Amino acid sequence: MERRKAGPGAVSAVVAAALFWSSSYAVTKQVLSDVGPLSIGAIRFTLAAGILAIMVRARRKPTVRPDARQRRMIYLSGLLGITAYFVLENIGVELSTASDASLIVATYPLMTMLLELVAFRTRMPLLRVTGVLLAALGAFLVVRNGAEVGGSARWFGDILLLLGGLVWAGYNVLGKYAGQGQDAVNLTYYQTLAGAAGFLLASLLEIRDWRLPDASASALLAYLAVACSVGGFLLYNYGLRRMTSSIAVNILNLVPVFGVLGAVVINGDTIHLAQVFGGVIIIAGVALGLVERRTAFEEPGVVMATPVGKRA
Repeated sequence: MERRKAGPGAVSAVVAAALFWSSSYAVTKQVLSDVGPLSIGAIRFTLAAGILAIMVRARRKPTVRPDARQRRMIYLSGLLGITAYFVLENIGVELSTASDASLIVATYPLMTMLLELVAFRTRMPLLRVTGVLLAALGAFLVVRNGAEVGGSARWFGDILLLLGGLVWAGYNVLGKYAGQGQDAVNLTYYQTLAGAAGFLLASLLEIRDWRLPDASASALLAYLAVACSVGGFLLYNYGLRRMTSSIAVNILNLVPVFGVLGAVVINGDTIHLAQVFGGVIIIAGVALGLVERRTAFEEPGVVMATPVGKRA
């Protein structure tokens, strides 16, 4: 299979997804005052699954449904990218801050790149190694600042957010191949269905704390479901199917910029110099790590390696 250069439509779709997702940390932080982290995920993705189900069934032209094996792979990617990732994110944001989350998410391209390198058995040149080390240093500065300013709870929240990056990397690599032959709506629907089911089970742990959210929290939950879940995942899956996963996730470096601004405006977070410095180092490291990779992709005749365990 030949690597295709990402077109403007695909890039614009991922950028738009980044804009939606950049607000999710600050909005989630607001909702956490009324709703538990697992219940937020259950409500958000159940609403999103219902909206996507209507979209799938309202189509005039029938689409090819995935077979049983492909559905299992798509469901697994949904459990990774939705249930597992957002459990870590929501709990991490609850313990830490929205601004920390926005900065730590900049390490996600690095994690995706490393997993992609392992999956495709490609070499890792000096520029990429340097980028990895820089991004790791930046993440260390952000997490260390969290421990010094917010104590052990904030530090643990930052660690959960970093673990979320590993899960997100797995989602990107698996989702790209699980969704082959499926359009963005179908793929997002099946992933969200699995993710919502996982969250509904997990939210039972908070059943004693369940209560009806007020009007403000309900509106924010609707925003998370419609804009961040349905809109964001549809746009991201559309772009991901038309570019390599590391490039798609690299575009998400827009998230920290807008996310930190949102955390300051919406939540009143205070940004410390160590956070700013760590965030700049993370983004610089990721950008450096992808310079040589992007150049290689744009050279004619470059062929994609077969992933581990996948036959041509």
